[in-house]
Amino acid sequence: MTGTEERAQQAAPRGRLADAAPVPLAVAASACISASAMFVKLSGVNAGTAAFLRCALALVALVPLALLERRRLGPRPVRAQRFDLLAGALLGVDFVFWAQSIHDVGSSIATVLLNIQIAVFPLLALAVTRTRPGARYWRTLPVLLFGVALASGAIGHPEPGSSPVSGVLYGAGAGVAFAGYLFLTRLGGGGAHTLHPVCVSTLAAGVTSGVLGALWTGIDPAPGWGPLGWLTVMSLFGQVLALVLMGPALARLAPVTSAALLLLQPVLALVLGVVFLGERPTATQFAGCVLVVLAVWHTSRPAH
Repeated sequence: MTGTEERAQQAAPRGRLADAAPVPLAVAASACISASAMFVKLSGVNAGTAAFLRCALALVALVPLALLERRRLGPRPVRAQRFDLLAGALLGVDFVFWAQSIHDVGSSIATVLLNIQIAVFPLLALAVTRTRPGARYWRTLPVLLFGVALASGAIGHPEPGSSPVSGVLYGAGAGVAFAGYLFLTRLGGGGAHTLHPVCVSTLAAGVTSGVLGALWTGIDPAPGWGPLGWLTVMSLFGQVLALVLMGPALARLAPVTSAALLLLQPVLALVLGVVFLGERPTATQFAGCVLVVLAVWHTSRPAH
């Protein structure tokens, strides 16, 4: 960041969310994201269509809000916008792979698989910022990966009708891309802007998911009012609101703490999938989910 950009950022007015406590913001964001998989499954559209349309629908709300924020706070630093674009490109990959994982193993299990990001996020921090994850991380990593394999059904007994091998591959790919998004969001965060970075990231995600979706599954721009309705609800809550809340939170939390607070996602997604979608994970899949939750919780505990 140049000296001019740094002084401009310091002198800019502070946004309300930028001053809010980061932990409640992260918890609220996780709660919003946890319902996203359910809405994707209810829409019934393919992975490319779900990923692209959720971005397009979100931009309808984000663009005018971001313009108003720019008018109030001034332009966002150029360096930060570069991080927003890179993060958004990875987010688009995450959206496509995650939507396919939902179709293969169900909404609840796909959200659990997304927690592979807890294994990737600290490694990115180690490689780029030299932040060491600690011995506890390395001890817990095998347990986390084993739990992911159990939860997906790749090991043990999968839910009838699911595709555990492809589900875990796409879910893991989504988790890696999501970890990259979280890491770049943290690097580019910390300023007063909360809507503008989400808008830029969503635009980049729309481009990435549009290209990947068109080449892979195809994209249906007019899937019908029912699917559009579910995707609209998901876009407003699981994307716009969730990412607006998440950005200011992640910028002020330690990497491992950030990942741990997102742990609410798989727990709520599992409950929603069972209660509202009739999903019935097997006993070994439930055991895998418990292992994932415990591994993430143990990794994120403060050192004594």
